[in-house]
Amino acid sequence: MLTKGYAATSANTPLAPFAFERRLAGDRDVQIAIEFCGICHSDIHFARNEWGMTTYPAVPGHEIIGRVVKVGKDVKKVREGQRVGVGCFVNSCGKCGSCKGGHENYCEVGPIMTYASVEPDGVTPTFGGYSRDIVVDEHFVLSIPEKLDPAGAAPLLCAGITTYSPLRQVGLSKGSRVAVMGLGGLGHMGVKLAASFGAEVTVFSRSPEKEADARRLGASEFVLTNNPAALEALAGRYDAILDTISARHDLTASLNCLKAHGTLILVGASPEGVEFNPFPLLFGGRKIVGSLVGGIPETQAMLDHCGVHGIVSDIEMVRPDQINEAFDRTVRGDVKYRFVIDCTKF
Repeated sequence: MLTKGYAATSANTPLAPFAFERRLAGDRDVQIAIEFCGICHSDIHFARNEWGMTTYPAVPGHEIIGRVVKVGKDVKKVREGQRVGVGCFVNSCGKCGSCKGGHENYCEVGPIMTYASVEPDGVTPTFGGYSRDIVVDEHFVLSIPEKLDPAGAAPLLCAGITTYSPLRQVGLSKGSRVAVMGLGGLGHMGVKLAASFGAEVTVFSRSPEKEADARRLGASEFVLTNNPAALEALAGRYDAILDTISARHDLTASLNCLKAHGTLILVGASPEGVEFNPFPLLFGGRKIVGSLVGGIPETQAMLDHCGVHGIVSDIEMVRPDQINEAFDRTVRGDVKYRFVIDCTKF
């Protein structure tokens, strides 16, 4: 099936129009006409080969919303005309303990990512959602609550589940105290979701102009981290800290803000790594954990939760011919808080 999209052809060239073949829908497959696709910072790292693993041509995009246009004869999960989503992966082995436990994101063979992977045939590269159409195994297709704005729901497929999963795993509930480091695409979703669980939310930021937004999104406190004394005054305060920063930084001062046995969650994926002094971990039994999106059952639970609470991402819509400008603005932090591509314009 011939389709159109935008692709990077090298690390140093802008994304440009690209025509390519999608596989035909098989008996268990769902063909989706893509309406919207969010722009994730991971897309930029990938397109520019900042992780050193990109094969070109490369079509990014793993925050996909669209309508089902065709289903295989064995598909039972979704129907034609239904609005659905596709997130960061499109297949997995289905046999390992992680897959059988609903954690396909941690497939022991390795999940097949929406882009930057190879299809089960072992040959065909996967191309992402910066395109007009996609074909996906039904198990990896998610139902989108009808009450949610579909464009605003697109980033839920990555930014939403990336923050929802670890916040749920650490057991946040009403009265828990959580701090969110960084108020960007991930951070603003972390604030909304933590607040929806009933937690008391604080935003740590270097940008004073973000305080009004932090409070609008659900934070009750805002702390400027430019002043080291501000964090010293918060020693032992938080049950969990969600670190969404995607640049190199030192965790030591933030670790000291955790209660004993508290957890700092890394989701920002800085290519340059992070730094920390081990003593705050040793003196307090604190933990640093990482989290990679979520499995299919958990992602559907997140979408259903967002449907109940009316949670979507704050977005700015762009046309396909504005993708490169959106990349540059994302790197500069010049977006509130996620770009979404109108894929009907391809």
